[in-house]
Amino acid sequence: MSAQADLQQVRDAKEQAKDRKQFVTFKIGSEDYGILIQKVKEIIRPKRITQVPNTDEYVLGVINLRGQIVPVVNLKEKLNLDVQSIKSEEEERIITVEIDDALIGIRVDEVNEVIWLDEETIEPPPEVAGGIRQEYLRGVGRKEGELLVLVDLESLLAAEKEKEKAQTEENTREDKK
Repeated sequence: MSAQADLQQVRDAKEQAKDRKQFVTFKIGSEDYGILIQKVKEIIRPKRITQVPNTDEYVLGVINLRGQIVPVVNLKEKLNLDVQSIKSEEEERIITVEIDDALIGIRVDEVNEVIWLDEETIEPPPEVAGGIRQEYLRGVGRKEGELLVLVDLESLLAAEKEKEKAQTEENTREDKK
């Protein structure tokens, strides 16, 4: 094979990769979800979670991850999913993700695998997907014939950061009165 043909193969592979996204898939209850792998830092077994007073119901607390304090969110609660965990606590995992330079842990029932999805196979989020607000979804993909709800963590967690910021500003105004 010539150098020209090799170069063309590399270009073709790069072009094909542009149209594909890689996702970490996981379960909440019996449903499959996915998040972009670029946001994932690591997947860990649940550690001792220290509860923090006056936080929203979906904030489980914080963990100490190699000296860094990381808030942990129960994704089931945050997405308002009314499902029972069908897996044992031993299969639960915390996926640490980086959003806007902040490390956040999300607790899921089970981590499945890492998959590639072609952009054209990802459909826009439906109006209603299991009660999840549409703005929190990237879309819906298919994995071996099964639907995979693709969560937009930036929207999901950034909305919370904005809410916290507004609450802090409100508290500051109240203190000044």
